[in-house]
Amino acid sequence: MRYLGPGFIMSAAIVGSGELIATTTLGAKAGFVTFWVILVSCLVKVTLQLEFGKNAIYTGTFTMHNFNRLPGWRLGRAHWSIWLWLSLQGLKLLQVGGIIGGVAIVLHMVMPGVSVNFWALAAALLTSLLVYRGYYGLVEKGSLFMIVLFSSVVLISLFLLQGTVYAISWENFKEGLSFNLPPAAVAVAFGAFGITGVGGDEIMYYNYWCIEKGYAAYTGPRDDSEAWARRAKGWIEVMYLDALLSMVVYTVVTAAFYLLGAAVLHRGGEVPEGYRMIEVLSRIFTETLGPGAKALFLVGAFTALYSTLFTATASWARVWGDAFGELGWIKFGTLEERRRAIAVFSWVFPLAWCVFFLFFQAPVMMVILGGIATSVLLLLIVWVAYMYRYHELPAALAPSRMYDVFFWISVVSILIVSGYGVWQVV
Repeated sequence: MRYLGPGFIMSAAIVGSGELIATTTLGAKAGFVTFWVILVSCLVKVTLQLEFGKNAIYTGTFTMHNFNRLPGWRLGRAHWSIWLWLSLQGLKLLQVGGIIGGVAIVLHMVMPGVSVNFWALAAALLTSLLVYRGYYGLVEKGSLFMIVLFSSVVLISLFLLQGTVYAISWENFKEGLSFNLPPAAVAVAFGAFGITGVGGDEIMYYNYWCIEKGYAAYTGPRDDSEAWARRAKGWIEVMYLDALLSMVVYTVVTAAFYLLGAAVLHRGGEVPEGYRMIEVLSRIFTETLGPGAKALFLVGAFTALYSTLFTATASWARVWGDAFGELGWIKFGTLEERRRAIAVFSWVFPLAWCVFFLFFQAPVMMVILGGIATSVLLLLIVWVAYMYRYHELPAALAPSRMYDVFFWISVVSILIVSGYGVWQVV
């Protein structure tokens, strides 16, 4: 249990933009009918995450470095997968810009005398200050604290909902598990599928956190000996437990956010938009706990949103430093070079997200667009996970046949939902 941790960071990153904004927005627009999309989104991606975690353990090298060693077309020094990832980052910048806007709006509601724009800048600077030193322990402990806090708030609210006029009935659950998808809800459902549960970004980031936690170092450099294989299998089992526990956390919390949105906001005919986003979302708490619960909601909303901002800053600094190193634009080979790159990017990205928010001023739209980019990124992640499983994984670490069944269920589910969503949106 002492060696769990990367999953805490994953869960903190996931529960924020996806759960508080995209999930409740989907529930507000579609009602209970798309509840199944949320559950599928949370459950089907975990085997892809496991492949990235295993890859970190048996290679000991980072995501972009490993992308760059895959077979296929190259442009300059980089593999096509890195260029595809880079092409999607414009929308991803919008997504986290929406998150920083959500944080600023919450702080403005607490202290109305200070402008939203000021709070956005303050949140960006504070996050950079906390993260730029690049220490893993701070990121892990901060993530765990925020997970416990926002999970408690939302689950209490859902439990107390059953004592109000918004109580969820068995008929509502049957509707939510009917596997229908109304045309009007396709775009939001597509974005929510990409952004809820573990997304393409978080799957890529998992590699860095597994390495920094020490899974690869404890396994040791690959020599294909029996002792090495035994150590690798042991740490893969630890990683499996870490990933599965994090899946339970983000699935339960995501489902709770969705049900609150469908029960309270959809029935009331309200959809979170613009600066009223947080005010509208607060109804999922004030309608269940009473007007006095608005302060509790603001604590939960701030924690959920800030957890994503906090972990996104730490994760982006690592993956962008790695990508730029593979492109030959910076040096990322030694520990000192990595720390320098992480420090620089930890200041650059929060300020960039702040600028995007100040320009667009539409946090919900920004988050949903980022979710659509994440769904496209998932298609790349599926291909990479397939290559890891069937072309990179050492034979001594081959999983069971049952694991492969779940792996292919994940692959087919993602391809069907993402392909259908692209076809509908285009």
